[in-house]
Amino acid sequence: MWIAELWISFFISLQFGWWGFLRSPLAAYNKVRYWRDWLLAKIEYVQSESAKWRAAFAVAKAPYSLLRAMGVSPNMAVTLLIGGSVATTGVVAAEVMEGRSFSRGDSGVYAASLVGNNAPLDVPTSYTDGDNTLMINLGSTPVREIVIENVSVGTVFTGSVLPSGEQNVVDIGGNVVTGGTNTRLEIGHLIFENSRCKKLELVDINAHTINVIGNASDGQSLAPSPGTSRMLAIGGGHHQADALFTSGGTYDRIQIQAPTSAVNGRIGTLRLSNLYTKGGICALYKLTVGTLDILLNEVGMGDGFSTKEFSITTSVTGANITVQDNVEVTIAEPATQ
Repeated sequence: MWIAELWISFFISLQFGWWGFLRSPLAAYNKVRYWRDWLLAKIEYVQSESAKWRAAFAVAKAPYSLLRAMGVSPNMAVTLLIGGSVATTGVVAAEVMEGRSFSRGDSGVYAASLVGNNAPLDVPTSYTDGDNTLMINLGSTPVREIVIENVSVGTVFTGSVLPSGEQNVVDIGGNVVTGGTNTRLEIGHLIFENSRCKKLELVDINAHTINVIGNASDGQSLAPSPGTSRMLAIGGGHHQADALFTSGGTYDRIQIQAPTSAVNGRIGTLRLSNLYTKGGICALYKLTVGTLDILLNEVGMGDGFSTKEFSITTSVTGANITVQDNVEVTIAEPATQ
């Protein structure tokens, strides 16, 4: 600021002479202050207008982000914008394809093995046009927490189909590796809650504590076996992946797996909540878990109690098992919306 005043003083001295400046310092100061205020007023006006134009251009070029910030799902945002204007389509497509992220609810393949030392996990490693699967491939890098909630999966929304050859709408588990060593998912705390499934199957799970409480199903067979699994927590310090969180969105399929031979996937907490699914199975398998909570889910396809849509096989073992308040009621798949 003092530099500006110095320059203004210099120009005043050129106009009125140094002698006048020295004879009447108060008048000179008032002159300097006038020009200073005039200059600052112009600068503030220009900055204010610049900020307004930047905001206007940001909104104009990113309608997709604006709709997502208002709580609209990714698919609905794209549908609204593409349906509303042909000119907008290119902008939306560019933003969706260039700015996909897990937290925004975008489909794609996300690889936790890229996250060590704060590498970005929220950005997909790959995606295919027309493929609406949300997939997480786990490797040697543990993930502190994964939360997927309030989503619709499978054929529950109009126009969606399962990928060719797939029957699981929710697929959480290790892998059978041909020619290699099979893998498992190791999870400190797994919560599967408040969800709607055609079928819910739990197979080949070793847990320390199992809680199966408050589930309603159109036929059930719950037969976990006693086991000796230890308490389990997953850590990783600085080298673990940060939390993955997404709320809202539509997918044809959700899959969390460990595809690399002999490398188990590791998650501190995995919470799957309010998954609204249709057209396939919710499958949990090949897991080693500290605490397994299966809570308040609705399972069924409306074909009677003789078919056991909610199934926990004897290959699911726990050192501490609570099976409580699970009831059989008539439940059909939800209608397509």
